[in-house]
This record gives sequence, structure tokens and C-alpha cells, in this order.
Amino acid sequence: MENQTSFIFEVSEVTLSYKNVVPPDQRVKINGSVRAYELLLENWAEDTIELKEEFKILLLNRAHKVLGISVISSGGVSGTLVDPKLVFITALKTLASGIILTHNHPSGNRQPSQADIQLTRKLVASGKLLELPIIDHIILTTTGYFSFADEGLI
Repeated sequence: MENQTSFIFEVSEVTLSYKNVVPPDQRVKINGSVRAYELLLENWAEDTIELKEEFKILLLNRAHKVLGISVISSGGVSGTLVDPKLVFITALKTLASGIILTHNHPSGNRQPSQADIQLTRKLVASGKLLELPIIDHIILTTTGYFSFADEGLI
């Protein structure tokens, strides 16, 4: 009896691509929380901002110009789950140099919850390891915002 061992390994190929369709000279520069809030509010769906909680990231290059906005999760009235791996894989894929975290509070309450504070700390610590800083975390509502950076929480 002939002993034939045949090993066939099928492995998925991993490809990375990212194309920014906005020319560098036309990208919005974020120079503070007010500008970030204005941009986020312009790009948030009016019909869901007071309906359900969503978590997004604003991806910035080294000059703090916006590379893009990415939805990380969409939840219910009182919360949404955020997977840190999705935050950082998105940022790494775009070669971002900084991240602004953001989510809305459908209730209109701008104050961060304990869960918001804990998540921010976790993502800030992870960002330091990857040399990909979390610049701010903005909680937005239709009537205003809360900036973790402005309040000294980052």
C-alpha cells in the first residue's frame, strides 16, 4: 500500500485598498471641536440623529485634514456596541494619523455616560500602542456637543 499524503491548503488572499476621491487641497481641515461638530452634523442623517445611537470615526491625516467618516456601529435608542478592532482596522487601512471618535445621544443629553468614558479610555490606550492617537471624542446632539478633549478627558 502506497502512503500518499497530500496536503492542500486553501488560504484567502488579503488585499488592502483605499482611494480618497477628494483631492488633498479640497479636504476639510479640523482645527478644533467646533469645526468637527459642524462637519459631523452636516454628515449625520437628520432622520436618525434623534432616533438611534450611531458611532462613527472621523479619520485625519497628519495635517488634520479629513480623509473620511466611517460608521462603526449603529444601535438602538440608548446605546450601540463598538468593536475596537473595527475602529483601528479602518484607521489603519486609510493610513490615518489621527482619529476623532463620535457618537450621538438621541435623548439630547450631551453628558458622557460611564460607558462612554470607559470606551474612550480603552480606545485612547489602544491608539497609543499603535501610534494612532485619539484626538477627541465628540458626543453630538442636534442642539450642541460635548468634547472629551475640550473637557480635559483625553
